[in-house]
Amino acid sequence: MIPIGRSRYLVLVAFGFSCSGCNSGLLTDPGTALDLTGVYIPPDCQGQTIESYPTTSDISEPILQPNPIVSQTSQLELFDDAADAVADTYVDPGLNGVDWSGTVATYRAEIAAGIETETYYARMHDLIAALGDEHSYFLSPAQVLSESAALAGQNDFEGFGLLVLPLLEKDKATILAVFTDAPADHAGLVPHDSVISVNGFPLVEQGQPHPTRLRGPECTAAVLTVQSPGQAERNVTLVRHRITGPLPVYERLVDTTDGSRVGYIFVPTFLDSTIPTQIRSALQALGPLDALIVDNRMNGGGLGSVMNAVLGFFTDGTVGHFESRTATRPLDITADPVLNSQTVPLVVLIGTGTVSYGEVFAGILQDVGRAQLVGQTTNGNVETLHRIDGSDGSQMWIANERFDPLNSPADWEETGIVPDVEASADWDTFTFENDVAVNAAVQLLGH
Repeated sequence: MIPIGRSRYLVLVAFGFSCSGCNSGLLTDPGTALDLTGVYIPPDCQGQTIESYPTTSDISEPILQPNPIVSQTSQLELFDDAADAVADTYVDPGLNGVDWSGTVATYRAEIAAGIETETYYARMHDLIAALGDEHSYFLSPAQVLSESAALAGQNDFEGFGLLVLPLLEKDKATILAVFTDAPADHAGLVPHDSVISVNGFPLVEQGQPHPTRLRGPECTAAVLTVQSPGQAERNVTLVRHRITGPLPVYERLVDTTDGSRVGYIFVPTFLDSTIPTQIRSALQALGPLDALIVDNRMNGGGLGSVMNAVLGFFTDGTVGHFESRTATRPLDITADPVLNSQTVPLVVLIGTGTVSYGEVFAGILQDVGRAQLVGQTTNGNVETLHRIDGSDGSQMWIANERFDPLNSPADWEETGIVPDVEASADWDTFTFENDVAVNAAVQLLGH
């Protein structure tokens, strides 16, 4: 079993869909002539006819490969195994007060009456969601295959190269990160910019995100209406092309009045096995530092192995314990210094977008006295998930353990991770230069 913890709904990945061999023939309506003067044209698209996409707001979500057909007998066997596994291993023996036997009986009766494979998998999703913990979840075999590439950092898609967060209450999405050398990068889009519409179609409308309006076939174009913090809206034309590689970690030096070398590293996730390598490269690129700020505000968690490796850059030893219903195991970290990373004064930025192992990471560094925290109190989502594999290729990720910090008596699931200094603003309202949390961190560090 692989421990994992994450928010599965925090970030909308607006890269585009993977579609080998896609071309303008996929357009349902004729493309619109575009003025591409001064627009970056990816090398693979040069010399091709580039059409506008989308030309309609009615765009279907990309469809996963269909799940293999599961017989009724196998459905019942798989369902019973899953229901028993939850009852036996779930972190709360009271199952959050859920009438588990009644819930199981209801779904089992529907399966026994006869349902199609896709309906069966939908009911499995519903079964695990009934726990109501915002942690545990179910993946069908098709979804397992779809997610495996992301876990390995092997993104392969056609789009603009943006990682965005939908702001449902503001009817727009804000940019968290931009892939290097992607169309968005060439267009000068940067974190904290917002995308309002695509070819005039809102990206978020009446509280509903529409990610497919950013997606499209390779070598098609769209006009994005974007807005930088404190500036007027503007239109930017981009041409889609294939993007490969992991979610970007990026680093920079912070301007200081005393000439100190204060580094900054943005960590988007722990759900990518390349993150430790990227952070190592970032630390090496920054060089020896007088202080370091790790921006963990949008880290929705991920793999325990990734978190452990990143912790090794900054601390070592036993840093706490994981506790299940039946056992306790220590979390032991092996030091893996990069230049002076083990001793450099450290601030970690946190917020409501810091979830699960993102929270545990920050909480540990604060608890062992290795870092100070700046930002907002997190929501408290620190239960560890363990994977249970179905014989059909499906997976359940079930909350199985709680984390007990080494020194603090706090229950982080109840309290969240509390910063040493409160400093926050909506991501879309500031630039790096006037980031209140970064500025508070620099002051806290004494620079």
